[in-house]
Amino acid sequence: MSERDTVWLFTRFGLGEGPAELQQQLAVKYLTLALEGGKLPAKVIFYTEGVRLACHGSPVLDQLRELEKRGIELVLCHTCLSYFGLLDQVQVGVVGSMADIIEALTQAPKVVAL
Repeated sequence: MSERDTVWLFTRFGLGEGPAELQQQLAVKYLTLALEGGKLPAKVIFYTEGVRLACHGSPVLDQLRELEKRGIELVLCHTCLSYFGLLDQVQVGVVGSMADIIEALTQAPKVVAL
């Protein structure tokens, strides 16, 4: 199994359970190092607070744009974006349905929750 068989799942506006600023710093570091090392997934899924990472003002927009340039599909939960009033703030990725998310997660040999 290669990294390209993997789906990354972001459910927070950052990584971990620490203070918000630390969580966002960790997300920047993780994505930057993954891009530098070439250990990239097939898809990245964003739901709940995770959708904020793909919206205006996110600290990881440059990294997410680079993932897209490299052919990585970014899928954002429509329901979550709507709930948070962020549908017009999306900067990267495609807005998908829960059916799209279920398909991605169940088809992936490996899911990494971040």
